[in-house]
Amino acid sequence: MNFLRSLVFNFFTYVGIAIACIVSLPTLLLPRKKFLSKISYFLGYYLIFLTKYILETQIEFVGMEKIPKDKKFFIASAHQSMLETFLYNFLVPDCTFVIKKELLSIPLYGLYLKKLEYISIDRGKTTKDNVSSFGQIFDRIQESNRTLIIFPQGTRVHPEEQPMLKKGASRIYQGLNISCIPVKLNTGSVWPRNSFYKYPGKIIFEFKDSIEPGLDSATFTKELERKIYN
Repeated sequence: MNFLRSLVFNFFTYVGIAIACIVSLPTLLLPRKKFLSKISYFLGYYLIFLTKYILETQIEFVGMEKIPKDKKFFIASAHQSMLETFLYNFLVPDCTFVIKKELLSIPLYGLYLKKLEYISIDRGKTTKDNVSSFGQIFDRIQESNRTLIIFPQGTRVHPEEQPMLKKGASRIYQGLNISCIPVKLNTGSVWPRNSFYKYPGKIIFEFKDSIEPGLDSATFTKELERKIYN
């Protein structure tokens, strides 16, 4: 039963994404916010629909009232599956992400990531390009109304793993000097990393109390770890 459920879910997920990429080709020549950002929003809703009706899994969003409505902030989220990368486009329309550079090389999909103006970083390396990328982050967020979303673990992890957070998270916190909203989640229990199988259950996105600006890097990192792991 679970094999069949996983097969159907994977089919509709990847075929749906492929169709959206093909149908959306004209948007590469059109304004991002009016067109491609709205398609990203729809894909987030589409994944919620598939998760609910094929995997028979409810998705609960806890603490969204903690998201500021009158000031800038960024989100630092745990990362366990591909699901959250789509759902944040639904939860926070026209957001922007810090992504790993290799995603830009995916045929067609990488073009959309560039059009969406996501900021790429060569993870695991300290390069001049990465230093420049942090400058892009600071400039872009300060000059726009877009919400930045980062995954401070650096990659998808299994639910039971609690790796040290990447140093880039504290650098972004220090450079932006705005509130950070941590998010704890358990998507990996339903959509495990690098697994064909998907499992029914209950997914919870828990938005924690904000970490206000002004902390030193070590204190911020410790507080962020506490909030996304506990």
